Amino acid sequence: MSANTASTPAGEQSGTGPRIPLPKIPFWAQIAAGLVLGVLLGWLARSQDVSWLKDTLDQIGSIFVQLLKLAVAPLVFFAIVVSITNLRKVNNAARLATRTLLWFMITSLIAVAIGLAIGLLTDPGAGTGLTPADGQEPKNSGSWIDFLTGVIPTDVITPFTELNVLQIVFMAAVAGVAALKLGERAKPVLDLSESVLELLQKALWWVIRLAPIGTVGLIGYAIADYGWDLIGKYATFTADVYIGCALVLFGVYPLLLAFAAKLNPVQFFRGAWPAIQLAFVSRSSVGTMPVTQKVTERLGVPRNYTSFAVPFGATTKMDGCAAIYPALAAIFIAQIFDVQLGIQDYVLIAFVSVVGSAATAGLTGATVMLTLTLSTLGLPLEGVGLLLAIDPVLDMIRTATNVAGQALVPVVVAAREGILDRDAYDSATSSPLDEIASGREDAGQTAPVPAAAV
Repeated sequence: MSANTASTPAGEQSGTGPRIPLPKIPFWAQIAAGLVLGVLLGWLARSQDVSWLKDTLDQIGSIFVQLLKLAVAPLVFFAIVVSITNLRKVNNAARLATRTLLWFMITSLIAVAIGLAIGLLTDPGAGTGLTPADGQEPKNSGSWIDFLTGVIPTDVITPFTELNVLQIVFMAAVAGVAALKLGERAKPVLDLSESVLELLQKALWWVIRLAPIGTVGLIGYAIADYGWDLIGKYATFTADVYIGCALVLFGVYPLLLAFAAKLNPVQFFRGAWPAIQLAFVSRSSVGTMPVTQKVTERLGVPRNYTSFAVPFGATTKMDGCAAIYPALAAIFIAQIFDVQLGIQDYVLIAFVSVVGSAATAGLTGATVMLTLTLSTLGLPLEGVGLLLAIDPVLDMIRTATNVAGQALVPVVVAAREGILDRDAYDSATSSPLDEIASGREDAGQTAPVPAAAV
């Protein structure tokens, strides 16, 4: 190396002048750009009948979803194991777990009531031009017998290969409780589980960084394949789902924060926004779980409690998929098949939504939950086929609502139990995704959870 090169001042390159740093594009802007580009490319592929572009968009979106799927099974298993064992570090763990479950049920009940009210007011199945002949029975369906018997796996391999998240949760819960009972003898296994979980989360962060590209493929293919004509047939139903989710997301949740937790709702959305926007794009509560956990921590919820509440919520807390959507879908399908629903049917819908939401555990979609609802009401399962085509468009807002609720409940519980770091909450910002991933906001979150206020 020459003397001239060696003496080049820092920040400059020999012969090129000062280095101008490239502007850093916020993650939300990258996602927004992906949405816009996806819509444009999808419209181009459909209007000009560009088959290769449509196939390319399909492949891009499919690869992104498949990368998320690769991490889902082990991520859920180790997250549940670690979250259960972390409860030993938490004072009043049973009380916190009970309060968390109670608030999950309360918010689900409110969400399903909103879904029923919107469906009864708008009659989403009227005037669509759809008939029972347009439907077809889904390949995968759910019933209460399937749900109850399907919790326990027949072996330890199949749930991971077939991505049966409910069975994975069951095995992880058993392993976590057994580790708690073993105490110190289980420490090597717990240390390994925590290391594997960190490894999986780091790998998943790399996938999450590809979300803007995945957005182009997922949105572009949806437009190219379905087009605006198909969406027009489901205009009322689509609007109902989006309005229902928006009412829960921007109406119910802020009211709960303001009155139940005495917190500023704007601060919640400022801190939780990276998780909400990623959920909208990826359509995966489980895939978004590392981001949800990080944003919940930076909103002031102690890490030991967050590590239990968020994984638990990611597999059971589904206000969008398991409450608003099945309520509206049941009314929609009943109207198409000319079936009259009574008061007892609406009560059953609410019951299924609150109790059966664990049936939606998985990566994307709410088909199992919908078939569970229809079979409980005695409605034709062929009605599910009427909604499969439009499902990806609906799943975006449903998943965003799910994830917002998964972050909201720990915040509410922590505030009511007196363990929320209100200074951290008040200072939370919608920082770039890289800052969340690097853990630069984790200071002060590792202390044990103090005793809950009585």
